[in-house]
Amino acid sequence: MELRTLRYLLAVVDAGSVSAAARQVHVSQPALSRQLHRLEQSLGIRMFDQRDGRLTLNSAGLEFLPIARDLVARADLALQAAAAIRTGTLTSVTISCPGTTLTDVIAPFLATWDSTDPLPRVWEESPPAIYASLQRGADLAIGTEPPPRELSCTPIATLPVWAYVNGTHRWRDRQVVQVVDVVAEHLLLLSPAQHARRALDRAVGSAGLGYRQVTEFGTPEVAQAVAAAGRGVAVVSDDTRFGLHPVAIAAGRARLSISLYAAWPRGHHADAALRLIANRLSGFCTSRYRRPAH
Repeated sequence: MELRTLRYLLAVVDAGSVSAAARQVHVSQPALSRQLHRLEQSLGIRMFDQRDGRLTLNSAGLEFLPIARDLVARADLALQAAAAIRTGTLTSVTISCPGTTLTDVIAPFLATWDSTDPLPRVWEESPPAIYASLQRGADLAIGTEPPPRELSCTPIATLPVWAYVNGTHRWRDRQVVQVVDVVAEHLLLLSPAQHARRALDRAVGSAGLGYRQVTEFGTPEVAQAVAAAGRGVAVVSDDTRFGLHPVAIAAGRARLSISLYAAWPRGHHADAALRLIANRLSGFCTSRYRRPAH
């Protein structure tokens, strides 16, 4: 059974007659009839009956028809995929990133795409598993640590880590606060695996300081919600919620921040397309946060 013969079968069904199908597929009518007969022989079933001088599908043919359509459609998809791989284009792209990056960066970025862009899929991953996701089928990984050297990569953005306070907190009119003052507060933090928490932990450790009181949360949204209720200071990197006031955190003259990197497998068939997406994401972050990557 050949795909060409299945296409002949569909042509006859869709055109309504062998003669009309023969004109569409550019073969003679006798040749097309022979191909249909060979298809029936190869399958061991008779799919056509002769009625009033015309071939019509019988019950066996009607049952086989959707299978033939599915096989031809899958073959066409395979050919399209092979053409895309050959030319280095992407029909779909799988992006992996942490939850906060997904919510505040990737989702808004994807909202700017149109029908000419590849169909996006997004995997939410914990920060330590981001780059390993490329071995499991992700095309592009967005992380906060420099990627392994065997990956292709580009810096995306430098994003601030904020101390969020509500309207009654004494910092509500401050723009910047030093890390030595931050650790004296009741802090609402994410787990040590999250990028904003790791940035704060490094700054606190480098200054030889320690935390006075910490409550940990699984999501930055809940940490901000508790800060909005006046129960502490949320230190996260995501966008402000619940009317909170963002205060930058400084260690000396340097402000606390995290870096975003885009990485993809070296030698990926769509290397140029992935690099273009990464560069577009960098431009989007610069426009959104006004802070380019270092």
